[in-house]
Order: sequence, then structure tokens, then C-alpha cells
Amino acid sequence: MKLEGSCHCGRVRFSVESAEPWPYQRCYCSICRKTGGSEFMINLGGDAASLVVEGREHTKEYRAVLQEPRGSVTSRHHRVFCGTCGSQLWAYHEDWPELVHPVASAIDTPLPRPPAHVHMMVGSAAPWVTPNVAPEDEVYEDYPQRSLAEWHARHGYRES
Repeated sequence: MKLEGSCHCGRVRFSVESAEPWPYQRCYCSICRKTGGSEFMINLGGDAASLVVEGREHTKEYRAVLQEPRGSVTSRHHRVFCGTCGSQLWAYHEDWPELVHPVASAIDTPLPRPPAHVHMMVGSAAPWVTPNVAPEDEVYEDYPQRSLAEWHARHGYRES
């Protein structure tokens, strides 16, 4: 499915091909929460080779500094924002260069409604957040075991 997205001010527009367009995975970690300005963040899956960006000169990247037992390290996960309005647009990880993860809230294309949700990193949720979990949803204190592609295949997603 071709996804088209943009930032709030319109300086950055992008498109990407996605085999994982269901906005099902809600991440409650502090990085997603704070950079997205919400109680959780939803990322989609996309083919990095298909990413087309208009206005790339207006983008900025952020890499979180992580506190680990061995000391501080800079994350290999890059979050891309519009440098003018601050909208988070997509993310990518150095270990998986073939993938890009558009932020669902930046997508302008109508997205299919997922049959269920996965609530991940709920152990990091803000104390004021109560995840809205339906009976068919999965909940993880940390990361789920299945990838975006595996979850979509398990739930029968097929492009129309």
C-alpha cells in the first residue's frame, strides 16, 4: 500500500510503500511519548528504498541518549522531524537499513482499521496513563516477540 504523509506546516511531504500499514502497535516508552507529545506512539512499517521525500532540507533527526549499565550510549534509532513545526514523520534504525517506520499520525492516506492492538512498553507508561485494552489486544511490559511483518501476516493482512 502506498502511504503518503506530511508534517503539520506542509514543508515536508513523503511517500513510502508499506506491507505493514495497520496502525496497531502502541508504544508507551518515554522516548516515543515525549517525542510524539502523546501517551503513546504508533509506527508503521515501510520499504526504505521506496521512501520519497519533498522538503528533506526542512527535516531534523534526533537520536536519544540511553542510560545503560555500561554508561550512556546514543541510540541507533533515528527519529525524523520537520525542523519548522516539529512534527515527527518517520524513524529508522541503523541495524535494519531496509526498513523505515512512518509515524501513523503523519500519514494522510486513509489507513485500514486494525483488528486488534498491541500495547508495548507499558512498564514505561506515564503514571497518568491507563491503556485502553480491548479483550483481543496483547499487552507487553517490554517489547513484543513478533515483528510488524509477522503480526500483519498472523492477522491476515493482504493488500487489495
